Amino acid sequence: MRVVLMVWRQESRDAKGRLQHIEAQEISPEMSFLEMLDVVNERLILAGERPIAFDHDCREGICGSCGVVINGIPHGPRPGTTTCQLHMRQFHDGQTIVIEPYRAKPFPVLRDLIVDRSALDRIIAAGGYVSARTGSAPDGNATPVAKSKADAAMDAAACIGCGACVAACPNASAMLFVGAKISHLGLLPQGQPERWTRAENMVAAMDKEGFGPCTNVTECSVVCPKEIDVSVIARMNRDRIGAIFLVARRSLLSDSS
Repeated sequence: MRVVLMVWRQESRDAKGRLQHIEAQEISPEMSFLEMLDVVNERLILAGERPIAFDHDCREGICGSCGVVINGIPHGPRPGTTTCQLHMRQFHDGQTIVIEPYRAKPFPVLRDLIVDRSALDRIIAAGGYVSARTGSAPDGNATPVAKSKADAAMDAAACIGCGACVAACPNASAMLFVGAKISHLGLLPQGQPERWTRAENMVAAMDKEGFGPCTNVTECSVVCPKEIDVSVIARMNRDRIGAIFLVARRSLLSDSS
């Protein structure tokens, strides 16, 4: 098959970017999207041109580094699929495919399709941890966890931190990502000691990084390759309210003493 690529090319973070027209010939429908880019890059190198810079690592839908915007949709047209798992059979012969980096102020473009997503790492560092002791593993049944909570925690933990939710949101909000990270720890017994401060600190870190507010568009959940449900945002907001009450209670106790 033959496809026409309109690829975002940008030399550096401060350089002006543009869309470049590239024709990709003899592409197998069974190739993954990244394999198609590999073939295009090989041909560009042979022609003495600069290859397209893009992020990738596991190519198994695990690491989340491969995310790009394909025809206006983060990770492309197939729901519940990362860019590396998207196959060219999802497109038709002769189709024009526009490939762009994630567009969000906290995700500056480094080169071509590569953006700096370290803002998400800094949000995790602000509270995405537990104070449970390390060492010998306790018996698996020593801490009972209700199945409903265990299932919800596992669903939230499926988030791979790819940033597609940010790229799809008109406000560039990271609340689906933050809500997932808060939920998967806050639902389990091991995450209770920091539950309230975790919500407060991670949301504060998100705001500091320049992510926008949530206005319930829910496009974030639609494009999420792991299909994280927007209910994690509601759970995050409840924990933030809990943090406010905790601070107020501590203040009252301090005043009474």
